[in-house]
Amino acid sequence: MDDEFPRRREKFPFGLAHLGLDEVEREIPADEPPPLAPNAALTQIGKDIRRWDAWAKVTGAARYTVDVHLPGMLHAALLRSPLPHARIRSLDLSPAASCPGVRAVLTVVEPPADDGPMVLRYVGQPVAALAAETPALAEAALRLIRVEYEPLPFVVDFEGARQADAAVVYPDGGLEDMPSAGLPAAAGDLPVTGNIRGPESRGSRGDIDAGFAAAEVVVDGTYHTQVQTHCCLEPHAVVAAWHEGGLDVWMSTQFTAGVRAQLAHHFQLPLSRVRVRAEAVGGGFGSKSQIGLYGRTAVALSRLAGAPVRLVHRRDEEHMDTGNRPSSEQHLRIGARRDGTLTALSLQSYGNAGVAFGAGVGNVVTALYHCPHVKSLQYDVFTHTGPSCAMRGPGNTQGAFALEQCVDELAEKLAMDPVALRDIIDLSLMRREERRIGAEKIGWTRRGTPGADQGPVKRGIGMAQSLWYANVQTNAACELRLWRDGRVEVLSSVQDIGTGAGTVLSQVVAEELGLQPEDIQVRMGDTEFPSGPPSYGSRTTASITPPARTAAWRIKEALFRSVASTWRVDPQRLTVQDGWIHLRDAPQQRLSWREAAATLRTDRISAFAGRSDDYPGFRSRSGDGAMALNDLGGVQFAAVAVDTETGVIRVERVVAVHDCGRPINPLQIESQVQGGVLMGVAYALLEERVLDIHTGWMLNPNLVDYKLTGAGDTPRIEMALLQNYQGFSATDAYGVAEPANIATAAAIANAVHNAIGVRLRSLPMTPAKVLHALGAVGGEPR
Repeated sequence: MDDEFPRRREKFPFGLAHLGLDEVEREIPADEPPPLAPNAALTQIGKDIRRWDAWAKVTGAARYTVDVHLPGMLHAALLRSPLPHARIRSLDLSPAASCPGVRAVLTVVEPPADDGPMVLRYVGQPVAALAAETPALAEAALRLIRVEYEPLPFVVDFEGARQADAAVVYPDGGLEDMPSAGLPAAAGDLPVTGNIRGPESRGSRGDIDAGFAAAEVVVDGTYHTQVQTHCCLEPHAVVAAWHEGGLDVWMSTQFTAGVRAQLAHHFQLPLSRVRVRAEAVGGGFGSKSQIGLYGRTAVALSRLAGAPVRLVHRRDEEHMDTGNRPSSEQHLRIGARRDGTLTALSLQSYGNAGVAFGAGVGNVVTALYHCPHVKSLQYDVFTHTGPSCAMRGPGNTQGAFALEQCVDELAEKLAMDPVALRDIIDLSLMRREERRIGAEKIGWTRRGTPGADQGPVKRGIGMAQSLWYANVQTNAACELRLWRDGRVEVLSSVQDIGTGAGTVLSQVVAEELGLQPEDIQVRMGDTEFPSGPPSYGSRTTASITPPARTAAWRIKEALFRSVASTWRVDPQRLTVQDGWIHLRDAPQQRLSWREAAATLRTDRISAFAGRSDDYPGFRSRSGDGAMALNDLGGVQFAAVAVDTETGVIRVERVVAVHDCGRPINPLQIESQVQGGVLMGVAYALLEERVLDIHTGWMLNPNLVDYKLTGAGDTPRIEMALLQNYQGFSATDAYGVAEPANIATAAAIANAVHNAIGVRLRSLPMTPAKVLHALGAVGGEPR
């Protein structure tokens, strides 16, 4: 090992806490703290601590981007395309520019690289933007802009786009400017024929033909999932202020540091001259991960007008042009022996991300179950619709709906219990334990045969599993400040999007310093502080809590040295507990935290720490991110009631069993799991973007016609949380947001099959689909 980076060996708790812990030895950096004890021996970590910003939010004091009002601020509005595919023959901004009170007008749609005419590819695509003194004036001025559109052939439906005679979304290239739906891929790395891009075959292995030849039982099925929009409670919003010293931006974003980097690059500014703030964020679910065209537009208008500019989306704009979860068609085929072992898994999927690419269905087929022969072919299908982007559990949420139903179908054909089959084909000991716990809690042994209930309302129980990557952002850091009056501050640009990142920071720091979480002032969501990680991909806690603890440990060691100098003792003899610093061997000799801080030679000391590599290393790296050696699991069980006369499905109960390494705040984890379940229920039963195929317009761009889970749809949700110690970092904590959503729809679908004896392979599972499946409408039972 290079002497420049000294390391030491430490023993960490290892395994599942409720089954008894072992130890594992890890080599760690010498300047990082020793291993934490299991949560049962800690005072703050692993405890249900109230959210750090709860008071501000319930009293209305929390400052969201929509609450930012700067002196002289202008209001922006976007002119959007009314056509799904058109060529702009002429564009005259002058009538709007000459309108009193309008301070800046600009063209937003970019011309192609060959200087040809500007082409629009979906309804709602921005054409032009302006900034005016009032919102009403901005909207009125938009109507003065003169645009001559040349309508072009278009296709907005998934099936129609795959036909040989379909209008082509990218007939003349332009793939290099194509937006991504958020999954790792490059636009031009796969062939494009018509509107179909691909296939991508990541994760394929073995000989699929040999695998099916060895199979004694084969099942297959085709599954469909719909387009789902993000529906963030707080709309996309930005306030941009271009000034002589640089650029200040307030933005509802999931990644302040990333937005700063994108703005600096786009406007050719040094990073040090761009400041991004996100004081409070009302949800994102993946849609607020980038600066976006709207963010760049607000900055460009501010530069042009010489004044701050505010741009906030309407709800219909949120639905049309802030991203969505791609729809999918998945054909799955599974081969197995009669003992349940898998011999072959074949997937062919088509995903529709509108004008974007990256509409795959994740890695659940290739990674969740043990199978020697796997073939995965995933295609993008382009349509003249708004681009998709990452959405909670991108890819794997669609993929799990298909795979977990197909596995249940295999179990039925083998006359095996679905849980028992998964005990054979799933090598994860963690998920095995989660299945055991979930089955016991839901009453799995009382599960009846499909469709066995008497009467019109039939009940059923189903289950499904999650798989997600244990992601880490290595460009993640914290600063700890200790003032001479005892005040402690933790600073990072990491944003809290409602998930409680600030709370876990206060808990981790308080645990290390022997204080209470309310003693820690959390300062976050500002790029003037050390760069924090993004709040997406279930990576925030894993990325920011280890450096927070390391920085706190370094501050503690420095304070011990100061007190030890005063007492003329060895700093190693000191410890801190409940706000008191004392000698380990003479606890009666002690100082309060404030008294100890007063011994500092300067008014303030600080410590900076960045996220180190996981102690056993990473599986892979990509840019500033990495993937840990472990994956996140999670198993969901659902109990449903289906009215066979009306077709209405009611989810009565969900048991969610999850792991995320060391739980920092179980109460917040429960909140995350509940949110994932509710999003999964809506995905399973309610949500669907509905388009007019003749005009390309969305028919339900609001929160009345676009249905979300309400109080009457909410099931009883029970969570079981496993403590899974691995000794991977200074906190050993990981995320949980994605897994809680991924398996929900599949578990509900399997429960519906258990209730009524027929399988629904298309989302959302509406009453009409239930009745059709039962043969009550339009045909015989099937």
